[in-house]
Amino acid sequence: MKRAIKHIILLFAVALMFSCKASKSVYLFTSFHEPANEGLRFLYSNDAYHWNAIDHIFIKPEVGDAKIMRDPSIAQGPDGVYHLVWTTGWKNDKGIGYASSSDLIHWSAEEHIEVMANEPTAVNAWAPELFYDEDNKYFIIVWASTVPFRFPKGHEDENNNHRLYYTTTKDFKTFSPSQLFLDPGFSVIDAEIVKRAKNDYALVMKDNTRPNRNILVAFSNNPLGPYSNYTPRFTEPFSEGPSMTKAGDNWLIYYDSYRLKRYGAMRTTDFKTFTDLADSVSVPVGHKHGTIFKVTQKQLRQLLQAAGQSKAAKHE
Repeated sequence: MKRAIKHIILLFAVALMFSCKASKSVYLFTSFHEPANEGLRFLYSNDAYHWNAIDHIFIKPEVGDAKIMRDPSIAQGPDGVYHLVWTTGWKNDKGIGYASSSDLIHWSAEEHIEVMANEPTAVNAWAPELFYDEDNKYFIIVWASTVPFRFPKGHEDENNNHRLYYTTTKDFKTFSPSQLFLDPGFSVIDAEIVKRAKNDYALVMKDNTRPNRNILVAFSNNPLGPYSNYTPRFTEPFSEGPSMTKAGDNWLIYYDSYRLKRYGAMRTTDFKTFTDLADSVSVPVGHKHGTIFKVTQKQLRQLLQAAGQSKAAKHE
């Protein structure tokens, strides 16, 4: 009898081990390659430090005059649906791309959302970022646009003097009127909202002015701001596209160090002091910035199968 009980306990332990392994989450990093006309790619990682590429295009850009997909940002809603937004053009484009998926493999028909249609002189709509506000139960889309002669231009050309704008939506069919999200007093792009705790948000962004072109953080008790207490710029010049994720007790901030032609990374616990991790992370060559989120091992296997890859890389 005791032997039978031990056997049952052993079987239960083994089943639990496999169940935990199957449910363990992995990190996905949305990606694109220059010249940005191919479409959505993914990187994956078990530890958020060492990344592997899934060699497959999951959705090709079909909207916008330029037919490109840059800066792909994905956020999942409470119903499990994934929402994707991206940059559709460098200039003379007031909209962003949008599509949705339940499995990250099969996508809805693409749409071009004219987020700056209410600004007749707007030059562009760059790097839209998605954030789901759990308290208000809607998505916030933040992007950078230039409206010439709207703000003091400093060192910038009037057609390159960006500020951040936003809209909110619950269903990606109706949207609140687009309006100014942040004017920090300088040209700013590539902004991503991070929820650190209840009523505690960080906004990581790129100072796009010519003397700087690097990354800093501001803080707020509301995802829509106002944001204040700006940190010093903490990355080298010519860096952009910050992407954040939590790994253990640390936040990792990845960014494209485009003059050095490599990916940089910083580790922080408070978004005020930063440790350079560029030599401790590995990011596939050619990766350009998107967002980082988690999926299950099962979802990763499905993505690999869709790409014709039989299994995850062993060194992961």
